[in-house]
Amino acid sequence: MVNMIPNSPEEEITPQILENINGKKYAVLLCAEDSEYVKKKYEGYFGVFVKMLREEGEIWDVYRVAMNEFPSEDEIAKYDGFVITGSCNDAHSNDVWICKLLELLKNLDFLKKKVLGICFGHQILGRSLGGKTGRATSGWDIGLRTINLSPSSSKMLSNLKIPSTLNIIECHQDEIWELPAKVEVMGGSNKTRIEMFKYEDHMMGIQGHPEYNKDILVHLIDRLLQKNLIQMNYANELRAKFMESREPDKDAWRKLCVGFLKGRL
Repeated sequence: MVNMIPNSPEEEITPQILENINGKKYAVLLCAEDSEYVKKKYEGYFGVFVKMLREEGEIWDVYRVAMNEFPSEDEIAKYDGFVITGSCNDAHSNDVWICKLLELLKNLDFLKKKVLGICFGHQILGRSLGGKTGRATSGWDIGLRTINLSPSSSKMLSNLKIPSTLNIIECHQDEIWELPAKVEVMGGSNKTRIEMFKYEDHMMGIQGHPEYNKDILVHLIDRLLQKNLIQMNYANELRAKFMESREPDKDAWRKLCVGFLKGRL
């Protein structure tokens, strides 16, 4: 685990650190391995999420769950909310760490902890609630996609002045196929039927990447090409199309994600 509290008793406790110690605590459950590029430019995916979600007075920690680093029961109790990241792994697989993550999510549900799942995090959160996930029948979805919110979701988000359609960066080949009736589907797109969902007031999934910018996606396209997960002609087509596209609605997505985690919806 990495945290934002001084590790040494000799380190000076500044007013800012005192404010942080008295603030709320959140944890990122990191399900991906940081590339050298993302580590150097953005301080890893943890840094990307903290930049989007952290507000003054908060402590943010990271658990590298894909490397079998999980919070203990005592640690779980200290957090106000959790964020599950994207991953190169399949949410429908039964790798040891994925099964362990499913158990953790069921425990967080029991405790009514706030949980926000992004991409893989969206899929694994849906699976933990009884949904089914797998390969998207329409293939890879990479680039900018427009999400259409349901009427009930638009009404719920009206106090944050969030529009009923939102552009978001996508990069996935898996999706949620089904969700149980207890889970509310908040929005979809012309590519993916379940782009967003909410369960009660404490769990939310978003298939796209509200934390991404164009630079990160172009870097990911290069990584997918290097791993032979996509072909050169497709990669070139994606780069050209994406760089000419509109910007994602990052401010609106930030308000939505922060509003959910901090109980403002």
